[in-house]
Amino acid sequence: MTEVLCYEDSYLQEFEATVTDVIESGIVLDRTGFYPGGGGQPCDTGVIEWEGQSSHISQVARIESKLVHKVDGPIPDLRTPIIGRIDWVKRYQLMRTHTALHILCGVVWRDFGAQVTGGNMTPLHARMDFELKEMSSGFASDIEMLINKEVLAERNIDVSNLPREEAFKIPDLIRMKINKLPLTISEIRIVNISGLDLQADGGTHVRNTGEVGKIRVVGHESKGRINKRLRIVVED
Repeated sequence: MTEVLCYEDSYLQEFEATVTDVIESGIVLDRTGFYPGGGGQPCDTGVIEWEGQSSHISQVARIESKLVHKVDGPIPDLRTPIIGRIDWVKRYQLMRTHTALHILCGVVWRDFGAQVTGGNMTPLHARMDFELKEMSSGFASDIEMLINKEVLAERNIDVSNLPREEAFKIPDLIRMKINKLPLTISEIRIVNISGLDLQADGGTHVRNTGEVGKIRVVGHESKGRINKRLRIVVED
C-alpha cells in the first residue's frame, strides 16, 4: 500500500521513496507526493530522479489496488531509491481551483440549499452543476460577488480525518446529490473552510481562501430541468 503524502501536506513539492513494484511502463512506490486524482481533480505530473537518471511521470492511476506512476523514459529497477518532484505550478493552480469550487459549493448551499450534481476542473478552470430549477445571468453575477467576498474574508482551511461512523454524524457532510464514497473507506477526510463549508473531500487545497485569488463566473447554462451549470475561472 502506497502512503500518499499529499493527503497530509498539500504543499509538499519533493519527496524520497523506494520502488516496490514495476508494472510495464509504470512503477509503484512505498510513498508518494503525487496526487493520484479523484473528486474531479486531475492527477499530478512531474519527474523522478535516481542514480544520475531522470524520467517524467505523466500519469498516476490505481490499477488492481496499486497506485501506478506511468514513467515516460527510463524505468528505475525494483528497490531503487528515487527522488520525486511534482509539477508545482500545475499542482498549486489545481489547489486554488479546487478550493474555489468548495467556496462556490459552500455559498450555493448556504444561500440556496442546492446540492451538487457534478463537477470537473483543470488548472484555473472549473465547472460545477447544481440541483437548481432556475439560473439567470443575474444569479451568476450575484454568485460571483458572494464567492469573492469569501476569498477576501481570508477564511482558514483545515483538513482532518474522522472514522466513518463519526464523520457521518455531521449534517450535510456529503454535498453531492449521489454519495459516491465507497463503503470500504473506513476513515473520511474532511475539508473545513472555517465558517463557510464543511464536507468530505480527498483533493488538495490551499490553507486560506485568500490564496485562491479572484474568481470569475464565465458561464452558466441549463443541463436539464433541475440541473444547472456554473463555469468559473481563477485569475492567475
